[in-house]
Amino acid sequence: MIEARALCKRFGSIDAVRDVSFTARDGQITGLLGPNGAGKSTSLRMLYGVLTPDSGQARIDGIDILGETSGARARLGVLPHAAGLYGNLTARENIAYFGSLQGLDAARIRARTALFVRALDMGEFIDRRAKGFSQGQRIKVALARALVHDPRNLILDEPTNGLDVMAIRSLRDMLAALKSAGHCILFSSHVMQEIGALCDRVVIIGHGRVIADDTPAAIREGSGAGTLEEAFVRVLGVN
Repeated sequence: MIEARALCKRFGSIDAVRDVSFTARDGQITGLLGPNGAGKSTSLRMLYGVLTPDSGQARIDGIDILGETSGARARLGVLPHAAGLYGNLTARENIAYFGSLQGLDAARIRARTALFVRALDMGEFIDRRAKGFSQGQRIKVALARALVHDPRNLILDEPTNGLDVMAIRSLRDMLAALKSAGHCILFSSHVMQEIGALCDRVVIIGHGRVIADDTPAAIREGSGAGTLEEAFVRVLGVN
């Protein structure tokens, strides 16, 4: 379970996040929606410990990400918006490095890497250096890196950005399998069809605050809209 509790973050005179609270539960996929500048990425960065909140708490399975960082991160896999690969390492070495940081032995890293090579069709570039990878290749490696230690909780920031159609289908199947196995998945996306098809709950953030937190169907019905996209516009109060 991933919990945001009254998170606030200010940059100079800008209130990027103001009192954001929501819960992403086990066995569910929770989508995070919001326009650019709404506070989505800042909220996610506080949840996985890159940013320190000015106030509030971020918890992973009840563990404070800042107070008990190693324990929380062992339960968390993260795909940040910028993939952040080590360019001089191969894709395989990038995955292995993060696996070793999570305490996996060499045999387990090999087995997990082989799984993702098949699932994400990475055979063509798995032993190439990451420098010069396409955006889609970078996302695939970063996703495998996030999942290598089989974490119970996942935070994925626009995971389909740059992926081709077949890779997106594979990712959706993978997320559905993880959900069925009881994992907690929180991800942001600008693709409404993705959110509507995959998510059990949707959290909409606007102007640094949570303005809706419910099932996609309930958000549509509550706004009187026929589609999630139209509901999103109405909830935000955009004409």
